[in-house]
Amino acid sequence: MGVVRVLFWVLTSLSLSFVWSFIQTIIKGKKNRKRAVAFFHPYTNDGGGGERVLWCAVKAIQEENPNLDCVIYTGDHDSSPETLMLRAIDRFGVKLLHPPQVVHLYRRKWIEESTYPRFTMIGQSLGSVYLSWEALSKFTPQFYFDTSGYAFTYPLARMFGCKVICYTHYPTISSDMVSRVWKRSSMYNNDALIAKSVWLSRCKVIYYTLFSWMYGFVGSCAHLVMVNSSWTQSHIEKLWKIPERTKKVYPPCDTAGLQELPLEMSNRNHNFISVAQFRPEKAHTLQLEAFAVALSKVDADSPSLKLQFVGSCRNKEDEDRLQKLKDKAVDLNIENNVEFYKNLMYRDLVRLLGGAIAGLHSMVDEHFGISVVEYMAAGAIPIAHNSAGPKMDIVLDEDGCQTGFLASDADEYANAILQLLKMPERQRLDMATAARRRASKFSEERFYEDFKNAIHPILSVS
Repeated sequence: MGVVRVLFWVLTSLSLSFVWSFIQTIIKGKKNRKRAVAFFHPYTNDGGGGERVLWCAVKAIQEENPNLDCVIYTGDHDSSPETLMLRAIDRFGVKLLHPPQVVHLYRRKWIEESTYPRFTMIGQSLGSVYLSWEALSKFTPQFYFDTSGYAFTYPLARMFGCKVICYTHYPTISSDMVSRVWKRSSMYNNDALIAKSVWLSRCKVIYYTLFSWMYGFVGSCAHLVMVNSSWTQSHIEKLWKIPERTKKVYPPCDTAGLQELPLEMSNRNHNFISVAQFRPEKAHTLQLEAFAVALSKVDADSPSLKLQFVGSCRNKEDEDRLQKLKDKAVDLNIENNVEFYKNLMYRDLVRLLGGAIAGLHSMVDEHFGISVVEYMAAGAIPIAHNSAGPKMDIVLDEDGCQTGFLASDADEYANAILQLLKMPERQRLDMATAARRRASKFSEERFYEDFKNAIHPILSVS
């Protein structure tokens, strides 16, 4: 009994010590809070649309508030103010006014997917709180800006006295995800073993439902929410229930530079381009299968067709995924018609876009689809998945003219490819011209205007 009593007092003392240390850190952070905007973006080398938003957001704040320091919380230890400034212009063509400050994070493993083989969402979400604790303990800003979707960090940032701003690319959980689990559909976020089991599927629905409630609570702690599309806006407003603090700001796309590329076929080969990070949700395998079907149906005397994959790899898992795609091309016997480009410089991406007749995009429920807009601006006809951002915001008729194709499975993608190949040049030019006009609605200039209008009230009153 005495041992139990001693153990109780030891645990109590440790708990009280932890709580006191927690309170002291928050008090110290509040006291030393700097007038700065700190961007919580642990992966500053992902090369995707989220990173483009980060650099454009930094540039916009530098232009709008020159006296307000911009700080980047990053887990990439080789990043420095100078290398990040160079990366912004080399990879995305975004020229910052001056280098941002950098705060290095050393606990990024706690938000990595590989750390949580099961209960990945809740694991990464709680891990992000731990990583954010490291960030805020090292540097406490007046404005905490999340550009990576880690909503569980918002209550902690508020405890440190920060104004919380976020740019949300997609909800961590959505009713669509819950619906797929309920229907027992196997996808990248629903293991086949779970999909085959009624009992496991019901347990996962309960887990998702509880997580949705938690996600709604933490998200509601944001002072300002910017979302990137109509689809994301509808889900976030439903989950976070703060529509008065939620603004739709389309992500920045380099439409101006890409629109200078010629539309004429003489400057384009029969190349199809696919721009996306090598991640499971991007469904690259579907594109390979569709391209194989299309190749089997083209005339023997048709020009040689190429499918060019352009994307970035964040880690070993992405590298392995890329290798599996190369192996899949061999299995489909189309390896001579497929090319892979990893971690390409922006200028090289523009060159490939300028030589493509069309662009493929196959992610289900893509929240927006910057690459789809880039296709359209460059004059490459988009063939995108018939859902979410591409369906609701992007691949819409412009002045009564079709701007691209929407598809849902390999056969539909293949049919769109074949239809485009058989299209008269005049009709293709008309579609490309209409698509280019549509793409101008998502320009960087439009982003800067809408972004500054959204943040001005919260920055000016603080």
